[in-house]
Amino acid sequence: MTDLGTELSNELATVASQPLAAGLFDGQLFEQGWQSLSLFMQQGGPILWGLALVGAASWLVVIERLIYVFSVFPKQEKHWIEQWRQRKGQREWASRAIRDGWLFEAHVSLHRNLNLLKALVSLCPMLGLLGTVTGMITVFDVMAVQGTGEPRLMAAGISMATLPTMAGMVVALAGMFAQARISKICERREASLTKALRSRS
Repeated sequence: MTDLGTELSNELATVASQPLAAGLFDGQLFEQGWQSLSLFMQQGGPILWGLALVGAASWLVVIERLIYVFSVFPKQEKHWIEQWRQRKGQREWASRAIRDGWLFEAHVSLHRNLNLLKALVSLCPMLGLLGTVTGMITVFDVMAVQGTGEPRLMAAGISMATLPTMAGMVVALAGMFAQARISKICERREASLTKALRSRS
């Protein structure tokens, strides 16, 4: 029993003395990932770079909206509710006009950039289709010059035709899901503020 415990202790000491996941910190993993990404972008053609820019822009909008909805807007909502509680004569016309102005400002601020996000998401499948067209043109050019006896040359054009379509659909689906969720969250926040202000009339 003692020998077994000694062997286990020695093995644990050996494992602990080795660098933990050395391959993760020596740059090899990053280099391999970058090479795979570069190969994927090269096979997909120049349209993939445009699609990557559109996808990055759409997710920047998503991040900005999430930060606003969960960090900035609650403070503004709390400020409006406190001002409305302290206001006298809530049934007066002037008070109602101020309240409606706050609600309109909340609606505009919550839904800001959502139309831009929708446009960017709608653009992704179109860019994928454009990549398909350019890839097929490349295939037809190879067939016109080399005939059908060079399948390797034709494979590059086929990759250029299919990869942008796949990438465009993936980016569009993810963007549609994010846009739908953010829109629903904004509607709930707006309804909550409206209920809080109107219930104190």
